[in-house]
Amino acid sequence: MTDAGRPPLAGRQIVVTRARGQAGALAARLKHLGAEVVEFPTIEIRPADDYGPLNAAIRRIASYDWLIFTSANGVRFFLERVTACGESVDRVCARVCAIGPATRRAAEKAGFRVDLMPAEYVAESLVAAFAGEDLAGKRLLLPRAAVARDVVPAELARRGAEVEVVEAYRTAIPEGAPALARKIFGGARKPDWITFMSSSTVANFVAAAGAEALAGVRVASIGPVTTATARRHGIPVTAEARTYTVEGLIEAILEAEAAGR
Repeated sequence: MTDAGRPPLAGRQIVVTRARGQAGALAARLKHLGAEVVEFPTIEIRPADDYGPLNAAIRRIASYDWLIFTSANGVRFFLERVTACGESVDRVCARVCAIGPATRRAAEKAGFRVDLMPAEYVAESLVAAFAGEDLAGKRLLLPRAAVARDVVPAELARRGAEVEVVEAYRTAIPEGAPALARKIFGGARKPDWITFMSSSTVANFVAAAGAEALAGVRVASIGPVTTATARRHGIPVTAEARTYTVEGLIEAILEAEAAGR
């Protein structure tokens, strides 16, 4: 609570850009702190165009030394294909790496034992987490989005690993996003904040609404990679999470609000 006894985000309208169905935790926490939450999903999670490569990888799952998950979505779609192929996570002999706590929770819920998680939840830190591992000749499987940064496979391959990247899902701009953007950002009163949880949410927002739509709106970013994407599009970032999680993002907003007061 604030000194006046009001929730710290009372009177603030905050836009959440996560995919529909995945915004719940952030939205609920912001509402608890008094904010009016506006959901504007700028990203939609879709199945892969072709599951042939992933299905083939699952059928030879026992041959991999490491299984790397870089998102909870990667875990979800991988598990769906395991089931569709008539396989079981019990056949996974590989050690498992998850990029962050949300991904780790998803992997453990699916029945995997997570052996490695980086200190920070970005690709560069994931690569650093393997520093003590001998990767020469090791086979690594990375099921991920169709379009993603190549830092992880490139750097691990440079250390001698054989990295197989397979498409587990795709992301797209939701239908109707431009019209919804005009409704949210085209009125006399603009939102106070917008939150971005990934580079894709930033790029898709710009494609749907244009960076100029955020004039006068404060921007909160999940971390440095997302912040860099925003700045490349000419979007200034007001608050950046130090811990790249939902709670870290909220803390950054609260600190910015306190500084403003």
